[in-house]
Amino acid sequence: MGNVERVVAAVRAGRTVIIPTDTVYGLCADPARAEAVAELSRLKGRAGTTPVALVADGVDTLVRLVPELRGRPEAIARALLPGPYTLVFRNPAGRFPSLRGEGTIGVRVPLAAGAALAVLAQVGALAATSANRHGDTDPRRLEDVPRAIRDRCGAEIDGGELPGVPSTVLDLTGDAPRVLREGAIPAVEALALAATVSA
Repeated sequence: MGNVERVVAAVRAGRTVIIPTDTVYGLCADPARAEAVAELSRLKGRAGTTPVALVADGVDTLVRLVPELRGRPEAIARALLPGPYTLVFRNPAGRFPSLRGEGTIGVRVPLAAGAALAVLAQVGALAATSANRHGDTDPRRLEDVPRAIRDRCGAEIDGGELPGVPSTVLDLTGDAPRVLREGAIPAVEALALAATVSA
């Protein structure tokens, strides 16, 4: 069994996994399994109330999983994704409550390649956060992920060295976009692009 198959099997069994993204190494799990998502927070050592992003293989998958994104949210998502963004939208139907968005949901479609893309293509979407202890440096290499996290995961993929800068997080729930975290894309550039998108 190859790395992709091991990761997919682990996700489907409710285990956490580590995969490379277009920014940093991600700690991931099945977003439909509340206990698996809760394990992400335990491994990171952060509060269980902190939201977790939904990472998908494409915008089509996001819209299928969260139909309320149709319209302007989908237009913005298609303008920015795939790419190093996490976009926070309203989630009026409360989809994926285990992600703890409290009426919102953060979504990502990374510019993934190779094995990571193959995993997403098979599972469709993952709950994901950076594979580090809360407050520590984001992992650029698999060996940067703490051994205590790696040992409790069901499988992992080594994608070599990554940029090491997390995604830029945009809050798109209000009348104008807001930057919640500046990351791989400068805030000014991200805001300008988001503001030009119309439904």
